[in-house]
Amino acid sequence: MGNTVAREDFEWVYTDQPHADRRKEILAKHPEIKALMKPDYNLIWVVVLMVLAQLTAFYLVKDLHWKWVVFWAYVFGSCISHSMTLAIHEISHNSAFGNCKAMWNRWFGIFANLPLGLPYSISFKRYHMDHHRYLGGDGIDVDIPTNFEGWFFCTRFRKFIWIVLQPFFYAIRPLCINPKPISRLEIINLLAQLTFDVVIYYLWGVKSIFYMLAGSVLGLGLHPISGHFIAEHYMFLKGHETYSYYGPLNLLTFNVGYHNEHHDFPNIPGKSLPLVKKIAAEYYDNLPQYNSWIKVLYDFVMDDTISPYSRMKRQLKGEVKQD
Repeated sequence: MGNTVAREDFEWVYTDQPHADRRKEILAKHPEIKALMKPDYNLIWVVVLMVLAQLTAFYLVKDLHWKWVVFWAYVFGSCISHSMTLAIHEISHNSAFGNCKAMWNRWFGIFANLPLGLPYSISFKRYHMDHHRYLGGDGIDVDIPTNFEGWFFCTRFRKFIWIVLQPFFYAIRPLCINPKPISRLEIINLLAQLTFDVVIYYLWGVKSIFYMLAGSVLGLGLHPISGHFIAEHYMFLKGHETYSYYGPLNLLTFNVGYHNEHHDFPNIPGKSLPLVKKIAAEYYDNLPQYNSWIKVLYDFVMDDTISPYSRMKRQLKGEVKQD
């Protein structure tokens, strides 16, 4: 797959993203899909159980040898942490309490953020809404790599390092591409997180803190689940900017792999996206898709025609409204 030569720039397109038009067409043909546009209250209990699981793990690792702290941080903590970031993704779409209780979702996102160790939830919500409204928008969509990333991470070894450092780039990219004034909720998110981290350190010590932070960094870097970062929008096939994944790791990621379905219907919780695909199968079955995120990571590194430049990018026109 891919082009015959390595890219030296993004794929600039001058058409609108396909998701809005496809959504209208699908709803006209399958209006029953509207019934799926409702909160997933089970998400609340799943998140609470995940937080309790990590609290238990913080306690259990506090007296372990360092090698076992590292082992469990990667084998268990990384999975929970990455899964929690995707729970926060669900919450950012108001899937826990519904659009009529938007602030309940924001507070719940701050709660879900706690076992990650670093404040993330509120800022993610602000930038993620831009990603949906202005997919590929130059200077707006911070899911698009910077020009430096595309230029520098162009060899197999450098692309491997880029995957390892994904958490770092996702953290600093908004500051480079589209910095926003700090909001009151972001300050509250920061203070709540710092307070939680101090309490964990006071109760159980540095190994628990290391387990928490290492699990987050490792889980978002070189990890099978991290294949979704590349699988979602990197252009392995020319002309296709969004790809779905239908493999088993959807069970840990709130069906984020159903990514064409998600961008078509961002107000439908992940739990119901397989039903969207089933109802509107004629729209999704023939789109490019993956069954292995590990293979996506491997192909990204080994295919010399694919790099961080392999993204569609748009020059936005008209008024741009951001959170």
